Order: sequence, then C-alpha cells, then structure tokens
Amino acid sequence: MDVIKFMSQIKNLGSEFYTGVPDSLLKPLNTYLMNTYGISDNHIIAANEGNAVAIAAGHHLSTGEVPYVYLQNSGLGNIVNPVTSLLSEKVYGIPCIFMIGWRGEPGVKDEPQHVFQGEITLEMLDSMDIAYMVLDKNTSENDLEDKVATFKALLEEGKSVAFVVKKGALSYDEKASYKNEYPSSREEIIAEITDAAKEDIIVSTTGKTSRELFEIREQKGQSHKYDFLTVGSMGHSSSIALGIAINKPNTKVWCIDGDGAALMHLGGMALIGEKSLNNFVHVIINNEAHESVGGQPTVAGKINFGQIALGCGYKEALHAANLAELKAVLAEAEGKQGPIFIEVKSAIGSRDDLGRPTTTPIENKNAFMDFLTECE
Repeated sequence: MDVIKFMSQIKNLGSEFYTGVPDSLLKPLNTYLMNTYGISDNHIIAANEGNAVAIAAGHHLSTGEVPYVYLQNSGLGNIVNPVTSLLSEKVYGIPCIFMIGWRGEPGVKDEPQHVFQGEITLEMLDSMDIAYMVLDKNTSENDLEDKVATFKALLEEGKSVAFVVKKGALSYDEKASYKNEYPSSREEIIAEITDAAKEDIIVSTTGKTSRELFEIREQKGQSHKYDFLTVGSMGHSSSIALGIAINKPNTKVWCIDGDGAALMHLGGMALIGEKSLNNFVHVIINNEAHESVGGQPTVAGKINFGQIALGCGYKEALHAANLAELKAVLAEAEGKQGPIFIEVKSAIGSRDDLGRPTTTPIENKNAFMDFLTECE
C-alpha cells in the first residue's frame, strides 16, 4: 500500500504528531514523515522507543490529541514499562497509535537477532492489551478502513492500538537523501582503530559497524576471536564492554559505538565513568544519523559527547574529524589511563557490497570467550 494512502486512512485516528525510532521496514513511512514534517514540533526522532512513548504521553496530556509512535519490533522491550505503567487504561488511560516494523516475521528469512523477537511480537502486543492490525502487500483500503473504525472506538476508551507492518507492506515513490560534510567513512575509521587495538578486546555496536569490523578482519587475514559483534540489543555495547573490562583488568577493552546507539542508553556512560577502569576505551563513531536503517538524523550533531563523558567521570575526552586527526588521537591515547572517550566524526554511507558475518552469533561468542580465557 502506498504510504500516502495509508496515512490518509489513519489521519482521523490521531493528531499530526509523530515520534519514534526509525526502522528499515518502515522506511517509506519514515521518509514520508521527513519529507512532510522534517524534524519539528510535529515529528521527533527519539533517543529510544520508551522515550518516544513518554514524549507521546506528554503530547496527549497537553493537547488531548492521540499521538503516533513508530518503531521496529526490536524496540518493544523498551516500551513495555511506559505502556503498562503509564499508558494503560488501568493507570492513566493515555491512547497511542503504534506503527511497528515486523522484523523476524515467522517464515521470512532474517538476521539471527530478529528471529525470536519476530516470533513473539504479536504475543507481546496481546500481553500489553494492544489491539493490532497486520499490514502486508495484500491489505486493501477497505480492510484498513474497517479496522480504523474499530480502532477509533478503542482509542476513545483510552486504549492503544498498533499497525504491525510486514516487509514490503508500505511503499513510497519519493526519496530522502542524508549526508554530512565529514570526509572519512566508518569502515576507514574502524580499520584505524583495529590497527591501534592490535590484540586487545573489541566490542562493536549493532548494525553496519559490526559488519564492517568483521569484513576488516577478513581483509587483513586477522582472527575474529578478539571481537564481540553485538548484532542486537542496540545501545548496550558499552555496558557489555564494561562487564568484560571489570573482569579482565589487565587487558584493554575497546567499545566501538555509534551515536544513535550511545544516545539510546546514555546512562551506560555514567556507570563507565563511575567504575573508572584504567583499561577502558570508548569510541563513538558519530555520523549524526541512524544509518543502518536509512540515514535519518539523530541529535548527535547538536550535543557534546566529550563534555558528557567528562561529566560522567571519564579521564580523557578526545575528538577527531578525519583520519589524520584520528591517528593523532589514537597515538595520544596510547598508554594513558582510562576510561578514555574518543569521538570520531564520520560520513554517512557504506559500501554497496558490504557483507554480513559468515559466522553465527553462537560461533562468535564461543571463539570470543575462548580468547578471553587467555587474557589475564
């Protein structure tokens, strides 16, 4: 279904207010919202999905209108608390319209991190008492019109509803192009970091970062045993790295993070600073975008990660805007006591032929744990 037809059908359910976290299956919707509203008082790209629900609740409280929240189904875990303890008609009865990309749909091939979430997506919505409609390529305007009438009555009772969007269910002819002015690619940046890290431990964030790290090791003929590739649980790589660094105090641990991921669970930086581990290096590759799902902007171009890191207790905060500066920063950081924070600005984009890890997550975990037993 064309996203314009979809939006025209559901426009009478709620207000002209949208917030959420972008998703690849919702790219037609995300592009439509960016082309129509940009980033504005009508459209906010949130730090995480729970954050989006809370913003939506504030919109309803101040206007009486019903807001829209969009997310990938991997973000359902982040909305459970605000949905059940804030929106629920047993608490405040705040209505909300969810638009959810269904990654890992049963019977559809997808990446390992999406499979289990895909299996339980509809069960989770049932458990949260959220009525839903599944959209696919065959959904008709009449089907949608009938469901909208049902949803309208539920929203008036203070309940929430959801549209669960299968792969290819929505389409949109217009495009959106995202770019910045930074010259270095993320893959070039990761290659420099791996050179500096040598045989240290690396924990990489979800999305294209881990895919590029895997391919860099392949290109250099290096072992993958040094790397934990965080293929899911966006925003938690720095905390995984912290848990490792605590138990391997004599081995340096690098976390290669992204701006969108770091923003999603920023509180992890406070714990890293508080633990004040000498062996911790936290690198955020900042392209100011949710690139792995389309390139939509984050707020990372308007904040100072370095000041946040220092405020959390990191001992150093270093910055690089290109590869030459990164090389200098990595040389400066060598031998210094952590936790060290490094922000590297990156262009948006990746190779068209970028592959995916050829090992399974279990194989990655086992090889990594075997390597950790060798570390002091």
